[in-house]
Formats: sequence, C-alpha cells, structure tokens
Amino acid sequence: MSDRRDPRRGLPSVDALGRAEALADIAPAERIATIRQVLAEERAARATTSAPATTETLIARVRALAARAREPVPRPVINATGVIINTNLGRAPLSEAALMAMRAASSYAALEYDLAAGERGSRNALARDLLCQLTGAEDALVVNNGAAAVLLILAALLNGDRREVIVSRGQLVEIGGGFRIPDVLRQSGARLVEVGTTNRTRAEDYAAAITPATALLLLVHPSNFRVIGFTEAPDRAELAEVARDHVVPLIEDMGSGCLLDLSRFGLTPEPTPQAALAAGVELVSFSGDKLLGGPQAGIIVGAARTIKLLAQHPLMRALRVDKVTLASLIATLGSYARNVALTEIPVWRMIAQLPETLRQRAEALVAMLFGAGIVAEVRSGESTIGGGSLPGETLPTWHIALSVRTVGDLDALGKRLRMSSPAVIPRIAHDYLLLDPRTVPPERDADVLDVLIRCMRETGHAN
Repeated sequence: MSDRRDPRRGLPSVDALGRAEALADIAPAERIATIRQVLAEERAARATTSAPATTETLIARVRALAARAREPVPRPVINATGVIINTNLGRAPLSEAALMAMRAASSYAALEYDLAAGERGSRNALARDLLCQLTGAEDALVVNNGAAAVLLILAALLNGDRREVIVSRGQLVEIGGGFRIPDVLRQSGARLVEVGTTNRTRAEDYAAAITPATALLLLVHPSNFRVIGFTEAPDRAELAEVARDHVVPLIEDMGSGCLLDLSRFGLTPEPTPQAALAAGVELVSFSGDKLLGGPQAGIIVGAARTIKLLAQHPLMRALRVDKVTLASLIATLGSYARNVALTEIPVWRMIAQLPETLRQRAEALVAMLFGAGIVAEVRSGESTIGGGSLPGETLPTWHIALSVRTVGDLDALGKRLRMSSPAVIPRIAHDYLLLDPRTVPPERDADVLDVLIRCMRETGHAN
C-alpha cells in the first residue's frame, strides 16, 4: 500500500514530457537529456516533500535548465551576499565604460602599433600616462595579476650576490588560495631575511639587517587581517630614508590599490599608491580588480629607472596582459581621471550607497513578496568590502530576510536560488536567508523578486 501512495509514482514519463508542445523548440537530444535530469531531481525531491511539482512546473524547469545550459561560462550571477569584492564571484564587477572598451578592443586594435608613426609601438605605454597622472609615479607597468607583479619585481631586482630581501615578520602573509609571500620570495630565488616581531617592527630593525647581499626592503600590506593592541610599524618616509642611506630600493606590495579616501564612507583609510610614492617608496604594486574596481591585473608604479629594468626583463613577456584587459583597465582609470569613479565604477557605487536608500529598496521588495504570499521581513545588517580589503570593516545595510520558521529548509532554498536563471547568490546566517541590496544593482531588483517568487512557489511557500 505504501508504494501506491509514494508521490514519486505520479511522475510523467520521459516520453510524455518530451511530446509537450512547450518543449518542441528544444533539440531532441538536448530535450530528452534535460527531461531526464529534471525528473531525477524531482524524484529525489518527492522522497522528502509533500508538495510534488505539477507537470507544468516540470516543463518550466526543463525550459529553464535548457536555457541555463546555453548561458555563458562562467555563469553570470546576481550577488546578494553583501560582499562587495567577492573573490568567489569574480571580484570587482566592471563599469559600463570598461565593458564598452573591451568590446571595442576585441577586434583589431592598436595594441603595439603607433598610429602616428605607422610603425610598431609598445603596449606598455597604453596605460602609463593615466597611472602616472593618478599616482604621481614617473613610470608604470601592467602585468596579469598582483602575484605576477611581485614576482617580476623580485626577478628583476635580485642580482648576483645581492639576493636578500628584508621583510617584517608581521608581513609574511597568506592570502586566498594559499598564496604566501614567503613562497613567492623563494620561488624568485630570493633569500628571505625576517626582521622585527609579529606585532612590532621598527626602521632600525631593517637598517641592522642590511648587508652587501641585500637586494631590497619589502613592505607587504596585510590586507586580509589586522593586528591590534601592542603594535608598531615604521613610517614609510622613515623606512625610505633607511633605504636611501644604504642605496637599496624600498618596494611595497600594497594589495588593494585604493586611489580614493575611504574615510568619507566611515571606513578606515587604506594606504594609497600616491601616498607611498610621495613618502619615498621606489616601487608600489597593487591589484586592478579589488578597490580599484577594474579587471584582474598587477599594476606597478614608481621610479622610471626601476620600471625600465622590469620592462626589459625576459619574464615580462610571460606576464604581460592582453588587449582586452588593457582596454578595460584604461577605461577604469579614465573614470578616476575624470573624477567620476563614485558614479561610474560599481565597487564605489556600492560603497557609497546610503543605508536609507537600501532600506527603501528592501522594504519595497518585502512588500511585493507579501503580495505573492511570501512572509519576509526587513532586518538591519552589515555589508563587507571583501577581496582581502579592509578586514573587520563593515557598512550598515538592510536585508530582505526569510526565516527558517516560515520557509523551512534554508539550504534547499539557497540552492534553488543559486541554480535559477538568473542565478541569485544569498547568504544564510542565524536561521535567516538574507539578500543584501547593496551588492545588487537597483535595475536587477525585479530579477531577484521574480527568481525568489518562482523558487518559493516550487517549494509550496508562495501563492
């Protein structure tokens, strides 16, 4: 008797669904494979739910799954996590200006061609002027990521017996993906010389460690953690004086590459490349896809004589960026040069959003969910910068919150949202599924609403 009551026995056959007129525009082989996948998922779902999907819902899921299979890879998603620079979701979203520049550069482009002279040019010159203008550097260079920038600097500046790199113990950091500064140093052939302690390092510690074998002094910004309490670090200008006195370069790996003052948003200011260069740092490296808000790139700015050594190093060819990345980076830098970064670059638009605006958006969405029979509420919360930037710093926000008491299995709902089209990425915390409007472009609010209502209807939690 129990088998007859098993809701899995009511599933339509593959053949029956395959004859549905609504699926006729899907190629036969793709149609059958997709139907089988949807039926397998429904069979598993019906073993644990008392709300089996209707045939119409199954057909809709087949169409959605087939459409999803044709989407670009990696799949575009709507980031509702509240993490602005979300490494797992591709870090900084690009501006419209950057996307337009990439499309323009995707065909033939004057990448290494001097249009005025009608002869070969240099791709290294394309972003140089803007980077120098924005940071005050004498010269600049772009490679394919931040780790590559550090590797190239080390490879170019280590010379003969001068292979020692002096760095504070408190700056021997590991960032995401297991990338460790000591490992990069060793890979370059450098001999690591540690000075100071985890929490306190002084300029005289560096000075005492300098020998004829010293190649450079290295500062590493601990961008993804913060040591508080009994701490001390040398002032850049003080350390730059030590470097000049001993005729060794002072290099700084800055990580995020923030060009704007964060204090206006109530955040702790980040060190900027322009301030570091003004203090006497010879080279500064930073990422393009974090607080800068552009594509993945490693940017190096500083003294012309030292940049020239890097540009002429054989490793430079292996680490150079392509035309599309350069186009995107130049467009991003252009927004800063025109003083419109806060309105054009998505990262800065998200950081600059006012809590009251976010509350109004959250309240409007909750009201529309209520009209669809979905119980949700507006809850105060916090957004984070992410991307290894500003550890411990948050921005006030307002969440659309769905409770485990009214929704049930939050993990299952989260998976449905992630697997929908478009995919919506929520956050689950303290028995709530949370959607943060700060990281959702306002023009995508309707998409979030549509996906959430659709997923809730599939689980029987909406009208």
